[in-house]
Amino acid sequence: MSKRNKIENYVTSTNSPFYNLYSISFTCRSFSYLATIVNGNNILEEEIRARIAKGNKAFYANKALLKSNLVSRKSKLKLYWSVIRRIVVYGCETWVLKESIIQKLSVFERKILRKTLGPTKEAKGIWRIKTNQELDDLINAGT
Repeated sequence: MSKRNKIENYVTSTNSPFYNLYSISFTCRSFSYLATIVNGNNILEEEIRARIAKGNKAFYANKALLKSNLVSRKSKLKLYWSVIRRIVVYGCETWVLKESIIQKLSVFERKILRKTLGPTKEAKGIWRIKTNQELDDLINAGT
């Protein structure tokens, strides 16, 4: 018999001071409803962490496409904008954004774009990673 069943049996037994069947209540700290985490303290950081984790799962599920040399840069960006970014920002209309949350979302977005687009080859044949400014220009062009 599980712990919950034992509690319910005790509460519903006639010897219990908690015999009123209509007053049984159980509490939980948070739960997921319509793919959004709802909690008693309305803490958004938990939701952001879950959204970024789902975005990472979507990226790694499509990693072969996003890192392929056979797929054009435009197609990769379309896939990013239409799938991965939509997963991360689902339900964002209700978010109250703090600077730390904006920073976390920006870091995630840049990380995915750097992995997707790869390094840049300069004139001298030297490879370098894309700068934040280059990625911000891509992000602003896509919105």
